[in-house]
Amino acid sequence: MPHHSSAESVIIIGAGAAGCFAAIQLKRLRPDLEVTILERGPRPLAKVAITGGGRCNLTNSFAQVRSLEQVYPRGHRLMKRLMHHHSHHDTYQWFEREGVALVTQEDECVFPQSQDAMQIVRTLTSLCHHHGVSIHTSTTAQSITPIEGGYEVVTPRHTYQAQHVVVTIGGQPQGRGFQLLDRLNLTITPPCPSLFSFCIPDKSLQALMGIVVPEAQAQLVGTKLKALGPLLITHWGMSGPAILRLSSYAAPLLAERGYKGEVSINWMGTATFDDVREQLLDYIHTHPQKQIQSIHPTHINARLWLHLLQRAGIKADSRWLELQGRLLNRLINTLTTDVYTVSGKNRFKEEFVTCGGVSLDSISSKTLEAKHHPGLYFAGEALDVDAVTGGFNLQAAWTMGYVVAQSIAKG
Repeated sequence: MPHHSSAESVIIIGAGAAGCFAAIQLKRLRPDLEVTILERGPRPLAKVAITGGGRCNLTNSFAQVRSLEQVYPRGHRLMKRLMHHHSHHDTYQWFEREGVALVTQEDECVFPQSQDAMQIVRTLTSLCHHHGVSIHTSTTAQSITPIEGGYEVVTPRHTYQAQHVVVTIGGQPQGRGFQLLDRLNLTITPPCPSLFSFCIPDKSLQALMGIVVPEAQAQLVGTKLKALGPLLITHWGMSGPAILRLSSYAAPLLAERGYKGEVSINWMGTATFDDVREQLLDYIHTHPQKQIQSIHPTHINARLWLHLLQRAGIKADSRWLELQGRLLNRLINTLTTDVYTVSGKNRFKEEFVTCGGVSLDSISSKTLEAKHHPGLYFAGEALDVDAVTGGFNLQAAWTMGYVVAQSIAKG
């Protein structure tokens, strides 16, 4: 039995960050609208509840972001345009106005002061409730069909009709969720995971699990793709922001290659061969009689230093003055271009982010409305937009949810 009413109505498919934020904004701009959210899972905002290790990294100060391309490998031009309407500053103010005190960490990530993601979940769900948004959980939208004056959304128990439909189904790692759009003839970029750590089958590296290098640069060998940041050695290989960022930049390429390849690590951050040569010559000059194992760059811990000496074929108990010619060059190369084989990927905590989704060519970059389907909108990870770790994916959800609400409210 079709479910419809005389009031102008909006169906939002997906009760994630983008969907709930859009719903709240819509009701504030147009209290007369009937807004219904259909959520496949048992609870709204399930992913928000576990993001940031359960602390919810809800945006970033963007203080270290020189260009959006750095943090949005896909969709940076669109984000640049949309953030004029709702920026990270706006997000910050929005949540503080709703009584959520925020704190910006040293790494520029923004969290609720309570360090509790559930505070964000409760804030958004109670606002939905307060504004009269209906949320139907455990309700899977199976198809969207254009009808006269709007759309029909079919679920196993109900058929809904509405003038506007907003698709905020999140990333679809298996692509299954996009079957919902089959009748609409949209271009879909095949989805693939985009934040993951690297499996490196090197026992001597894995033995160093838990060691963090505060600033290292990771590069995918044979490409120009590289990322800088803290690097964590794990019992399966490598993780940490440098690796996660690189995985994001290289996601489609690595998916194509079956997550196999080589990663080159510059343990000295952005220092060049010549920079490192200067530093090592300084050690030779200042500590000629000291054992090489006893003097090392301060950011590299003693166990990692021994591992790197071994990789360079240098005896740990030899003296600095013995480090000449080819031996010296070998150590510099190991410090700046240390190559490891990547044999696969490992999902990063619960932060399953996917790249791919509805192609940005299919939608208006001003309103996020489908070009060939008036009244049909997309926001969040359902679109081919994704970000590196650090609160940027959630910022994209808030921004897009806001823009969609504005577009519909203006009518």
